[in-house]
Amino acid sequence: MVPRAARFNDEVVRPTDIAKCLGSLADFAERYKPLLTRSEQTRHFSVYLEGLVSGLERKSIEPIATAHDLYRRPLQHFVGAGRWGDTGLRAEMHRHVSEEFGSPEAALVIDSSGVLKKGDESVGVARQYCGRVGKVDNCQVGVYVAYSSPRGFTLLDTELYLPEEWADDAERREKTYVPNDVEFQTSWQIADALLQRVGPRLPHAWVVGDEEFGRPTEFRDRLADRQERYLLEVPSNTRVRRPPDWPGCKAQWCTVATRKARRPSATWTRVTVRDGEKGPIEVRAFCTPVETKRPDGPAREEVLLVMRTLSGSQTWYFLAPKGTKLDTAALVRVAARRHHIEQAFEAAKGEVGLDHYEVRSWVGWHHHMTLSMLALWFLVLDRRRLGKKLRQ
Repeated sequence: MVPRAARFNDEVVRPTDIAKCLGSLADFAERYKPLLTRSEQTRHFSVYLEGLVSGLERKSIEPIATAHDLYRRPLQHFVGAGRWGDTGLRAEMHRHVSEEFGSPEAALVIDSSGVLKKGDESVGVARQYCGRVGKVDNCQVGVYVAYSSPRGFTLLDTELYLPEEWADDAERREKTYVPNDVEFQTSWQIADALLQRVGPRLPHAWVVGDEEFGRPTEFRDRLADRQERYLLEVPSNTRVRRPPDWPGCKAQWCTVATRKARRPSATWTRVTVRDGEKGPIEVRAFCTPVETKRPDGPAREEVLLVMRTLSGSQTWYFLAPKGTKLDTAALVRVAARRHHIEQAFEAAKGEVGLDHYEVRSWVGWHHHMTLSMLALWFLVLDRRRLGKKLRQ
């Protein structure tokens, strides 16, 4: 079975490269095998990882078992109900990522991602918003954290979002083995728990996310109270006003969209975000101190970043904590880090079968996600190795 990592740019990669890739995968797995307690678990671990990074069209349990001339059921038990924990493997992956990609300039990027599912027997499946199709549909949704550093990016951690109707249904919880201590949490509460788990393990300067996570003021306040610098998108109707100590200006509430409209065009800064396939991607932007409302309690000071395309056809609004340096270009580039989790999802779903699972239980979902994130991390490392070699 040929790993997909060794198949990009077939005109250059030789059989010796493929052998090295298989050797690299074996070496990679050795770091994690001691965290599995039984010999059959280590064998299944290697088989499943190889299947996930292979060229198989469908990377679920049965095709992987068939490709390795194995019976399906033992591998199915390993993924769907095996008595091994995700926590240790993920913690080791976090240490590994920190060793290879760790940077004090890095960002933790949060996002949710859905997978369409038929029926209602798989854990967490419900009619809910699925970003992949851009509408409400029958799906499972996970909340994810990615690591974005100057050295590269990859997925770090995840947890399944359990809708309230599931959290309150004892019968369905029992059928899908949802742990007793799992309660209903909003997506931002899940993200907050994930950040508290991975944050101390990896150096970083920022937490970045879209308006699903920027809208809840409590989440922003929690991050600020923990001294986390965030740059989170907020909707256009978010209400702000000038800070009370702003000179010569009476503080009046208005939406961020109104604040944008009132900004003189000459005071916007033109910023190159990154190089695109068709040339530099540029935007116009400005940042300014503001106060933002709270449902209960006094307003809090934050920094507003407004960013729009050069044509003005699309605008984004972000908030950062009080005291953030008013460096428009730097903030724009931080906001652009959010693109990395989208690229990580694309690679994970397209190359290591992140969404190819056919398990129904809570344990099975998290096992598959752990193994898929490990497979993606291996590909990131191995492509870096091959890329250096190919450039020589």
